[in-house]
Amino acid sequence: MDEADEDIHLVSTALLPSGEKLQLFRCGDDFSIQLGDEELMGSTDHVSEEALATMAAERLADRGGSVLIGGLGMGFTLRAALKAWGSDAGIVVAELVPEVLAWAQGPLAHIFGESIADPRVSVAMTDVHDLIIAADELFDAILLDVDNGPDAFVQLANDRLYSRSGLRSASAALRPGGLLAIWSAYPDACFGKELAEVGFDVDEVVVPAYAGSETDMHSLWFARKPDA
Repeated sequence: MDEADEDIHLVSTALLPSGEKLQLFRCGDDFSIQLGDEELMGSTDHVSEEALATMAAERLADRGGSVLIGGLGMGFTLRAALKAWGSDAGIVVAELVPEVLAWAQGPLAHIFGESIADPRVSVAMTDVHDLIIAADELFDAILLDVDNGPDAFVQLANDRLYSRSGLRSASAALRPGGLLAIWSAYPDACFGKELAEVGFDVDEVVVPAYAGSETDMHSLWFARKPDA
């Protein structure tokens, strides 16, 4: 979204725990969540966020299990997960910023649709890291669409998720055969190796950032915890 466009309107702001400011912009029918000059997510580019959930579900034999999603974002990962998982699944979405939930129920409600009200869904207003470290073989899948990926652009605290100790905690939170799926706006040549060294079986996939893109690509890692 080009901020030079005079039709762009600031809808709302939110403060991160770090003190930095998130801003929700609208331009016509399109929305954008930005940190400074960096767009974190937009309503028009969501192919990779949907692929995170769809491809994770495809790698699991049982689609009726327990799923943890890190971050509400604009709801594209959640909506795709609801389509991909069965009627007996349970999906917990961890969201740290109260305003993001308010946006989902307000100016972005038409994007979220009925996903938050789905009986399979519960929203936990907490850091996804705290849910992960408190879990013991609880989840069949953990989907992390947090920050801009392992580089932790938005908050340095998100490094906890992608550090060696954070990945071990994710493994401990997964049931045997469970899947850790991670979204990133950028490639990371070392991150797949980090996952493997923790003990995951790793599959890295590069997908278009938006439909038809041949140059703007996002990276997804699917890391399976070995069966017991």
